[in-house]
Amino acid sequence: MKYSFPQDFWWGSASSAPQTEGESLNFGKSATVWDEWFAQQPGRFHQQVGPQDTSGFYRHWREDIALLKQLNHNTFRTSISWARLMPMGRGGVNQQAVAFYNQTIDEMLAQGITPFINLFHFDMPMAMQRLGGWESREVVDAYAEFADNCFRLFGDRVKHWFTFNEPIVPVEGGYLYNFHYPNVVDFKRAATVAYHTMLAHAQAVKKYRARQQGGEIGIILNLTPSYPRSDNPADVKAAEVADLMFNRSFLDPALRGAYPQELVALLQQHGQLPSCRPGDAQLLRQGVVDLLGVNYYQPRRIQCRDSLVNPDSPFMPEWFFSSYEMPGRKMNPYRGWEIYEKGVYDILSNLRENYGNPRCFISENGMGVEDELRFERGGQIQDDYRIAFVRDHLRWVHRGIQEGSNCLGYHMWTFIDNWSWCNAYKNRYGFVQLDLATQKRSVKKSGEWFAAVAEANGFEGAE
Repeated sequence: MKYSFPQDFWWGSASSAPQTEGESLNFGKSATVWDEWFAQQPGRFHQQVGPQDTSGFYRHWREDIALLKQLNHNTFRTSISWARLMPMGRGGVNQQAVAFYNQTIDEMLAQGITPFINLFHFDMPMAMQRLGGWESREVVDAYAEFADNCFRLFGDRVKHWFTFNEPIVPVEGGYLYNFHYPNVVDFKRAATVAYHTMLAHAQAVKKYRARQQGGEIGIILNLTPSYPRSDNPADVKAAEVADLMFNRSFLDPALRGAYPQELVALLQQHGQLPSCRPGDAQLLRQGVVDLLGVNYYQPRRIQCRDSLVNPDSPFMPEWFFSSYEMPGRKMNPYRGWEIYEKGVYDILSNLRENYGNPRCFISENGMGVEDELRFERGGQIQDDYRIAFVRDHLRWVHRGIQEGSNCLGYHMWTFIDNWSWCNAYKNRYGFVQLDLATQKRSVKKSGEWFAAVAEANGFEGAE
């Protein structure tokens, strides 16, 4: 069977400034929370590899964009570093950063690659974190100023903007589960961070639309379908609460301009609502997106709790559900994540049936594998497992499109092996192998396969 995709389908990959640029404290860039945390606790990072060098895109941008072209990308997402463009978080713009981003955007366009630019990928400038980060309304306003500067400087050429990538991750990591700085465990502060992030998003959307630059603006959400263990009402209810907290808490304001009433009621009941101000609700309504990016890696399997909550424990999402390890599930053992390809179809179906079928695309999907040099043959990584992973997800994307889902593209995470938060270079995700010692770039077998798929706008495969 031939899996053909719509004309002008977006074939590409995704990355971010903090994970690829390097030069973390050079060329006018100020420290982000990652630079600060690494300086304080390098032991929290795999093999004590910090954010300073990452994949060297700042120096190798021309070579890397040529590789994007070689991989037949027609689109590519990266981000602009707030700490690089506006080192104090507000006020002055760093002209070295303007020159850097101008040349990368211009080179992409020259190579026929449409830039998709995201404005925040977990990289809060330390200058802003000291004011409280997303807990502070002042930082919300500063972010809107940063976003508006980006539109002013680059909006004549960039026509696809995104306010945030996976905004739930700084909430979970920084304020609930202690895997990102500032390592707080406090649900109410987490809820405030989530709420202020969506206010910042809506302010940026409003500023973008005011400029009338003829493009579109969206947000990128990691949607993780919640599947109940069984049809038992307790399991179903538990999965619904998990969905409310981890998906709908951002999906509903982004697509409907308001929070789900069930979520508001639940947080109110437990005294966890963030403080709201007059005008907030109207602002959120103005933040409904033109385009939704969907990051999908794994499903969430949920069952009801089988034990009572310790009343003295901190209020947590897990007061309402437990995770469930489905027997026989397919796993990526390196990342500890389940591989469930149909999840991407279920997300597209949910968007079509319950959210008015918005314009969307798969903005990340990928497979991190440890010690990939094991699979090197004749100087090339033979990552057939990655080819199978992408192909099997694309089959379900194809089915969603056949059934009417408004899915416009597929971006792989990621183009080149990059630095990954606390995991550094433990798991490799790229179509292109990066030798950290020599900075040599080598296309993996999956990169060649993807280039062929993009060129043919589809692939042959069994049913």
